[in-house]
Amino acid sequence: MANQAEKLLVQRIRDGQEEAWQELIGQFEGRLFAYVHRRIADRATCEDIVQEAFMGFVNSLPNFDENRPLESFLFSICSNKLTDHLRRSGRRPTIPMYTTEDSQGHRSFTGPGRAASTLFRSQERKNIEVAALEEAIREQTEHWKSTGKWEKLKCLELIMVAGLANRAVADQLNIPQTQVANYKFEFVTRVRDRVKAQNISADVFPELANQTDEMSDA
Repeated sequence: MANQAEKLLVQRIRDGQEEAWQELIGQFEGRLFAYVHRRIADRATCEDIVQEAFMGFVNSLPNFDENRPLESFLFSICSNKLTDHLRRSGRRPTIPMYTTEDSQGHRSFTGPGRAASTLFRSQERKNIEVAALEEAIREQTEHWKSTGKWEKLKCLELIMVAGLANRAVADQLNIPQTQVANYKFEFVTRVRDRVKAQNISADVFPELANQTDEMSDA
């Protein structure tokens, strides 16, 4: 069960406190990286997988059970991201599909995966999702342009268009890697809020159904 400090940290992240996000990264980034690096030698790839895990945590916040231990939840997400990467690269996963593993290497069975009906969405639903995300991304990038957030836009372009790893982006922009992670966190959060503001049916985006926070521009 999560301790009070973890519950408070999660609540602060939900409230959009940037220092709380930095605290989460500082507490878990090294352990997650070491976990992934035991299976993948390339450091840039490991960094990307770890950052994908953090973004997965952000996306899961609306439905996250704060009584669940934060470490095991993060390692569960990271395990899934690692498995996905290994499959995409044609390598056989070295970990079971439905297990979690913490920083000490302890594994636990998490039960069967989601039903097929939740894994395969209809083409119509996919089209709605794509249109909603495109609109949200366009709105957020236009907002950053109108407010002169050029460093954030450069960071976003290097990550999503050029496909650079966090370290390469940080070196090119001469900013800390934690700042790159913060920009990614902010962008994902803002886009999620903009999608929610479109009032799309919960049947399309069930992960947004339980959110009650209001969108506020950065």
